[in-house]
Amino acid sequence: MEKENPSTFYPFVFSDIMGLEESKGVIVHDVKLALKGRVKDNYKLNPEHTLSEGDQYYNTEVNPNDKVHVLLCVIPADTVSHMKEEVTRKIQEIRRAASELGIPQVAIITKIDEACPEIKEDLKNVYKSVNLKEMMEQLSGNVGIRRNCIFPVRNYFEEINLNDDVDSLILSALRHIIDFGEESMNHKMSQSEG
Repeated sequence: MEKENPSTFYPFVFSDIMGLEESKGVIVHDVKLALKGRVKDNYKLNPEHTLSEGDQYYNTEVNPNDKVHVLLCVIPADTVSHMKEEVTRKIQEIRRAASELGIPQVAIITKIDEACPEIKEDLKNVYKSVNLKEMMEQLSGNVGIRRNCIFPVRNYFEEINLNDDVDSLILSALRHIIDFGEESMNHKMSQSEG
């Protein structure tokens, strides 16, 4: 639905899952089920056992609120250049499933200050950093997420006070994620009405 006015609020839910480690981690099949809305709330994905129809947490009656509207991949900057082939394959497989379902995909590269000295020196260098640009291009090439859908952020970890520059990157990424979700939902609703 289009926003009626600037004070309209969207329901926003983050669902976090365990990582896609090379030999363990979340099972790709279960992520695909979650994309389709087949996983009930409070289910803890199990790397040893896949969810199947008939299980207590398998959602047989899916409504639009159960489905994923934006797929977000969070990757620490220091792992982009040496991401394991199996992890890359898993991300690509999940992305293909999301594409088939019309779900937009975005990525956030975290800890950019730890991987790029010029950003650590001054966070305002984030879009001037050649290192970061190369990292974003490499991630885009490896997993297939468009470069304009990859957002760099700096993490809070030892700070007590908020920092406007850190917040600006985080809020910008969140704004884009909401926009992608809204655009996707509007498109799906216009298709179902037409």
